[in-house]
Amino acid sequence: MEKCVEFRNVGCSYFPQSRVDCHYTISSQHTWASNDWVGLFKMGWTSVRDYHTFVWALVPPSYEEGTEVNCCVQFQAAYLPKASCHEYEFVYISAKGEVCSRSSSFIFCAPKPLEDLVTLEEDSHGEEGGTDMLLVVPRAELLQNRLQECLQERAELLQAHEATNRQREKDKLEYKRAREAWDRRRSEVESDISRLQRELKHSHEQIKSMERKQEEEQDLVELLTQEKSTLLEANEESRVRIRELEEDIKTLTQRTVDRETEMERMKERAKRAGAQRKEEESERSALQAEHEATLKEMRSLQERLNTSERASEGLKSDLSSMVAQRDRTQSELHQARLQAAQLTLQLADASLALREGRARWAQERQGLQLTAEKDHARLQKLTAEMETIEESLQEERMERVKLEVEIGREKDCNRVQLCETRRELQELKTSVRVTQKEKEQLLAEKQELMHYICQLEQKTGTVSSAKWSAAPVLFPGRPASATSDSEDENPEALQPLRPPRPLGNYSLCEQGELELLRLATPPPSPREAERSAVVINQPAPLTSPHQASAETAAHSSDSEEESDPLQCGRLGSGDETALLLPEHPDTPHRYNLPVETLALSHTPTLPCMSVFVGTFVDLVHCSAPTLNFNIKTKTEPSNGPLKVCGPDKMSSLC
Repeated sequence: MEKCVEFRNVGCSYFPQSRVDCHYTISSQHTWASNDWVGLFKMGWTSVRDYHTFVWALVPPSYEEGTEVNCCVQFQAAYLPKASCHEYEFVYISAKGEVCSRSSSFIFCAPKPLEDLVTLEEDSHGEEGGTDMLLVVPRAELLQNRLQECLQERAELLQAHEATNRQREKDKLEYKRAREAWDRRRSEVESDISRLQRELKHSHEQIKSMERKQEEEQDLVELLTQEKSTLLEANEESRVRIRELEEDIKTLTQRTVDRETEMERMKERAKRAGAQRKEEESERSALQAEHEATLKEMRSLQERLNTSERASEGLKSDLSSMVAQRDRTQSELHQARLQAAQLTLQLADASLALREGRARWAQERQGLQLTAEKDHARLQKLTAEMETIEESLQEERMERVKLEVEIGREKDCNRVQLCETRRELQELKTSVRVTQKEKEQLLAEKQELMHYICQLEQKTGTVSSAKWSAAPVLFPGRPASATSDSEDENPEALQPLRPPRPLGNYSLCEQGELELLRLATPPPSPREAERSAVVINQPAPLTSPHQASAETAAHSSDSEEESDPLQCGRLGSGDETALLLPEHPDTPHRYNLPVETLALSHTPTLPCMSVFVGTFVDLVHCSAPTLNFNIKTKTEPSNGPLKVCGPDKMSSLC
């Protein structure tokens, strides 16, 4: 039980005319209660009720249970025993009535006459030549006053130390808050940097996709250029061949000239597309430069973040130094307390060593003041450092706000540039589609032209063998040119031509017209039939010089499907089925048709024909889908058979 409480600095004797201070230490093993008390007992006591006087055992306000603490209580002079030779002791008794500790014995005695008075010398503060003053005071009073001064100085030092501790705790809290704010700001900056990196990566991907699209468009433009060059070469060859033709195809050469002008327009469009592509390349280089600038700014942000991390590490080292300094201050304070206790013992035990004690105490006091001043200077230094840190944090906040504004502006610029690039890309796609459509039109016209040339070559080969008298055929509502101007406006006229079909698909008149003509005309005589016979020379189908592409075949199949119902309607009767001549093109077929009016159904793929009544009449090819025209004979109108024969039978008929 004696280890729970320990009495300290207990003297051998005390004066009954002055109060007595009792110092003791409560260890961590003792549980303090408010009813604990310290009693003054005469030696030889047997019960806790035999106390002479007592005081309640007090603890500091900052006491925590389970910790060791130093305490002090005072016995007033009025309650102390008188001077005698009896021995007394201090006893610490808990609230349960248990004796926790006992001090060493001491006595209360009156001071001796020689020891009661002390002489002090004081310098006169008056005029010059004054004498020194001698003061005679009781030694106990002098020692008591000095002890009170020492205790007061000690209390002031303790208060200053507590204020220093509170200020240090406050500084710790402020530093902790600043650290938390800095961590939050750092996390925000890191999140902004990661977000900017993701946006930069996304912009990289968009730029790469745009570059791929641009390369594809460039390849497409090159392909179109190659095809255009091939078309120009083919057009030149066609022009050379057209010059060799007769004057009957002058209208066709005029159309070729028109197509050349269209080709020039196509060249101009291609040039404009190339210029637009160059502009896009320049814009892409500008975007690349802006991207590099953004990367540089990201690097600068990373460097600033590294500097901030280094500053935080410096703050950590300062905090550790402050903790070490606090430990040193506590050790110095403990030493100061020990020295004060030694001074108290020296004052109580030896009166002869008073001057030495005063000098020693003055030195120790000066050391304590120096340490206090050092602590104050360190606190001021820490305060200045905290202010500089706050200023640096404020500057970093301003820089962060500026960076956010600049990044927002750059984002807006990037969005505007991206929208402009998308719009220009859409315009380029539109121009490419228009170019592709014009290319398809040129291909269709080229095939049609090649087919015309083949037909004209076939016609020139058949006409040169026989001397026919050419008679122009006028088509109502159609110009004399091979194709009308409306073909350029009508996209259906620019569709790829179908390959030549067999002769069985051609018909000379509609079914209804045949029936009406048969009913309105009497049967002819054999002579009139021979004189007014109309022979249509239909050459064998020509093979196309070039194989049609998949797209041309698709258009041809569609057009054939559309024309099949009309042809089926025209070839419904038994007489019209005889017009299908793929197997026997040389077999003549006769029809009872009026010679005055002959309705001829003509398709765009129909080769050149020769129709004669008595004498041959040349028919010019027409590209209209369906053509009805009249043929008037040079002889008298009569009803006669219509002969359809191949090229082998034509010479015998002539």
